[in-house]
Amino acid sequence: MIKFFSVILFLSFIILCSCSKDETNVVDCTGMTPTYKNDIASIFNASCATAGCHDAVTKAEGINLSTYASSKSASQNTKVLKSIKHDSGANAMPQGSAKLSDAIINKVACWIQNGYQE
Repeated sequence: MIKFFSVILFLSFIILCSCSKDETNVVDCTGMTPTYKNDIASIFNASCATAGCHDAVTKAEGINLSTYASSKSASQNTKVLKSIKHDSGANAMPQGSAKLSDAIINKVACWIQNGYQE
C-alpha cells in the first residue's frame, strides 16, 4: 500500500512539474513562415532599430535589432518578445508608441518559433 501511494505521489509531482512550463509565447504559426529578409527586418527597422533605440549605434539596453545576426541573437532572449507583447516583467516596446498589432506580434513570434529564418 505504501508503494502505491509513493507511485501516486511521484506521478502527481511529475504532472505538476510538466504543467509549469511557460507556454505564453507559443502561437499558431500554421501557414506562416516569416523570414527576416521578407518580414521581420521591415518591422524591426520601422519600430525598433530607429535612431536612439535599438539601432547599431545606440543599442539601447545592449540590444541591436538592425541586422539579421544581431536580431536573431537578441530575440533568443524571451524578454524581446515579452516586451513587444507588453507582457508583465518586461518593458513595453516600442517605448513611447502604441503596441504593435497582434498580426505583427504573431509574425515576430512565428519567426522566433520557426527558427529565425533569414
